[in-house]
Amino acid sequence: MTTLAANDDGLGQILLEGTGALFAYAGVGLALFIIGFYMTDFATPGRLITVIREHRNPNATLLACAATVGVGMIVAMSIFASGGDLAEGLSRTLVFGGVGIIAQTVATVVFDRLVGISVGTMADDADDRLEPAAILLAVANLMIGFVIAVAVY
Repeated sequence: MTTLAANDDGLGQILLEGTGALFAYAGVGLALFIIGFYMTDFATPGRLITVIREHRNPNATLLACAATVGVGMIVAMSIFASGGDLAEGLSRTLVFGGVGIIAQTVATVVFDRLVGISVGTMADDADDRLEPAAILLAVANLMIGFVIAVAVY
């Protein structure tokens, strides 16, 4: 019986520490997602949330979603690469996540300019049609996020 009680105490401690780590990572992840959204907003002309909410533009929505998934991959890989150490993991997630968001924004803007597709035109377009160019930019944004996430590891 004493072995079972000792294991219960160990399990309780693990669950308590794990729950605390989960909330800490969730907080850092949420902050990075918000920063990532505003960086995407910065890279597109006009207020992105207005174009999504009020104009209901599917192109702007797709690009914002792709950027958010890209940030999610970067954050997840930063957590995974920490090897279980909470302080290191939070630091890696915050630093690499922040740098990854900046790199993703710059790479997206460069890709936009090189390919010659105007994110601003798609986001401002009053037409509610999903444009093939928006799909291309969304996939490019996902792949940029994926590459940065792997580089974090």
